[in-house]
Amino acid sequence: MGARRKRIYLDYAATTPVDRRVEAAMRPYFRKEFGNPSALYSEGVSAREAVDRARQRIAAFLAAHPDEIVFTGSGTESDNLAIQGVLKYVQGRSLDTVGGGKKPHIITSVIEHPAVREVCRALDRDGVADVTYVGVNEKGIVDPKEVKEALRDETVLVSVMYANNEIGTIQPVREIAKVVRDFKKERGSEYPYLHTDACQAANYLDMNVARLGVDLLTFNASKMYGPKGVGALFVKRGVRIAPIVFGGGQEVGLRSGTENVPAIVGFGEAVRIAEDMKEEESVRLAALRDDFAEALLSHIPGSVLNGDREYRLPNNVHISIPGMDSERIVIELDAHGIAASAQSACKSKDTEGSYVIAALGRAGQAGEGGIRFTLGRRTTRRDLDYTVEAMKKITDKVQYEARLLQQ
Repeated sequence: MGARRKRIYLDYAATTPVDRRVEAAMRPYFRKEFGNPSALYSEGVSAREAVDRARQRIAAFLAAHPDEIVFTGSGTESDNLAIQGVLKYVQGRSLDTVGGGKKPHIITSVIEHPAVREVCRALDRDGVADVTYVGVNEKGIVDPKEVKEALRDETVLVSVMYANNEIGTIQPVREIAKVVRDFKKERGSEYPYLHTDACQAANYLDMNVARLGVDLLTFNASKMYGPKGVGALFVKRGVRIAPIVFGGGQEVGLRSGTENVPAIVGFGEAVRIAEDMKEEESVRLAALRDDFAEALLSHIPGSVLNGDREYRLPNNVHISIPGMDSERIVIELDAHGIAASAQSACKSKDTEGSYVIAALGRAGQAGEGGIRFTLGRRTTRRDLDYTVEAMKKITDKVQYEARLLQQ
C-alpha cells in the first residue's frame, strides 16, 4: 500500500463533521443575530424566532408538536432529563398513587449507551429506584417478552434504545411499546412511560414518534452532521417530568439556561438535510456496509461480525478478532490514516472491555479485537477497499509478532 495523504474517517457513530450548509445557517447567530431569546426587544425576538423555526422543523421530523420538543445541551443530558425527570416527578407525588407505596421501578437493557446505563446504575445504587436490566440474544436484540415479564405495578419507566451505538442492532421499539401500552391499559395507569435513546437512529430510521409509540425520545445534532453541544428530548403531551436543572425556566421550565441559539439553528438545518438524504443515503451505505463486512470476514481468519445482519444500522460494521488487542488495532489503523474505534467513544478509556460484547454471551472476547467501523456521507468504496487491505496487513503483523514471542 502506497502512502496516502487523505485521512479515512470511519467513526461516524462517535461524531460527524458539521455539514457546510449547517455551518452557514449558524454563522449569523454568533455575531449579527446574537440576542438572548428571552429578551423582549428586537434582538431577542429575532433569536426567539430562530429557535422557534428550528423547534418546528425538528417537531415535523418526529411528526410531533413543537411544544413537545425540549432543547438540551447533548444527548446525554436528554437521557438524564428523561430518566431522572420521571423519577423526580414521581418522588414529588404520593407513592401510593404510583406503585402501591413501593420504590419506583425502571426497566432498561444491558446494552444501553452509558448515558442511560450509568444514570440507571446510580439510581439503583443510591436506593432511588429498583432497576431491572433485561438481556439480549446472541445478536444483541432485546426480546419484548422479557420486558413484559419484568413489568411490575410500580414500574414507572421503560428505557430501551432504538439502535445500539456499538454493534448497530436495531431494537424492536414498536413491539416494546405495544407491551407497555397493553400493560397500562390493563391496569388503567399512565405508567410506565416508554423512553428510547434514538441518537444513532436519527439519520437512518423512521423517527415518527406516533408510529414508534414512545413517550420520550432522545436525539442530538452531533450524530447528524450538526454541531456538538445541543440535543433534544421529545416529551409527549401529557407526560409529566420534573426538571433536573433550575434557573430561569427556559424550555417550558424543563431546561433552564439561555438557549444555545447558533447550535439550535444548526440542529434544525441538520435535521432538514438528513430528512432529504435519509432514504437514498441509507440504501447507499447499506450496500457498502455489506460488501465491506464480507471482505473483512473473508480476509481476516477467525473474525466474527457482531450484531444482527438484518436488523442493524446501514452504516455499522463491528467485528471481533479473537486473540487480538482492540486498542492495538485502532492505533495501527490510525498509523495507516484510518480512524475507527474499539468501542463506544464514550467508553473508549474503559480497560474492562465492552459490556455490549459481553452481553452477547462472549464475555471472554469483550476486550479482544472488537473494532467498530461506522460509515458516513464521505465514505467511498475506495476508502473501504483500502481499509480492508490495511486490516489484513495489521492482523498479519500482529499474528507474526505473537508467533515470534512464542518461540
